Amino acid sequence: MSKLPGQPQIRTRRVAFIVYDGVTLLDVSGPLEVLHQANRGTARYETVLVSPNGGTVTTAAGLSLAGTVKPNDVDELDTVVIAGADQLAEQVPDDVRQTAAVLSDGAERVASVCTGAFVLAALGALDGRRATTHWRHAETLARKHPQVNVEPDALHITDGRYVTSAGISAGIDLTLALVEADHGPEVAREVARELVVFMQRPGGQSQFSTAIATPPAKSDPLREATAAVVADPAADHSLPALAASVAVSPRHLTRLFQTELQTTPGRWIERVRLDRAQQLILDGHSITAAARRSGLGSDETLRRAFARHLGTTPTEYKRRFQLTG
Repeated sequence: MSKLPGQPQIRTRRVAFIVYDGVTLLDVSGPLEVLHQANRGTARYETVLVSPNGGTVTTAAGLSLAGTVKPNDVDELDTVVIAGADQLAEQVPDDVRQTAAVLSDGAERVASVCTGAFVLAALGALDGRRATTHWRHAETLARKHPQVNVEPDALHITDGRYVTSAGISAGIDLTLALVEADHGPEVAREVARELVVFMQRPGGQSQFSTAIATPPAKSDPLREATAAVVADPAADHSLPALAASVAVSPRHLTRLFQTELQTTPGRWIERVRLDRAQQLILDGHSITAAARRSGLGSDETLRRAFARHLGTTPTEYKRRFQLTG
């Protein structure tokens, strides 16, 4: 491993991925590609695929992963990544749990992608800790493991040496966060640029937008009103204007929002506009432009919305999470 004069020596970190028959392919390939790109020009990571019995495993997509090794054949590790599969939400196989127990013992950091969190929960490693998983399986994880503080709407969460992430593509966000923790934001940004993805979505960012998270409206007026807001968040969506556009009274529209969505029109519209502002910032727009084009209006209104819902500022969000050229 070479280094330029004056540069500090970079330690190559060893990362093991736990795989098995039925594993979700992208849970493995996405994080692996992040680490592969991090090695461009400098050997920062050494990776190995580990399965309960070694040899070849077949992914849920039908493709095979060859050359996996047995857990007892692996030397000291820095990080263990447990890839997910739908079957883990139903039951964690004993051999997968045992493989995770062997590899995580002594590792500096243990991460899970998607339902890989069920393996950590089965080991008791998440008891008393915050964790997340794919939103579709979050309720099951909370029910089966009540000692775990499940946060169903986060992309990835770090609690101690354990890092859990949401479904599938969130494994890329998680791994970018690991790269940033190991080597700083510039290296992670270079990897993100090479993969043509955002620097990384904030760990606490929702797994899906307000529009996607909103259940389908039962009444025609509410369905029309929410569709109009999503289609053009920056339009005039004052309560009188929105109610008039769907031919109901402001009082009746407010009642529909409260009954079906358990919120007020104003709060729901603000979240849709905040989602749009976040995306505009990540797309490279200025904070002032994001405020105006999202419908939030002013920099100050945008700042208050960020503080209220995300616990950060637009400037900090842009600094940390925008993909720069």
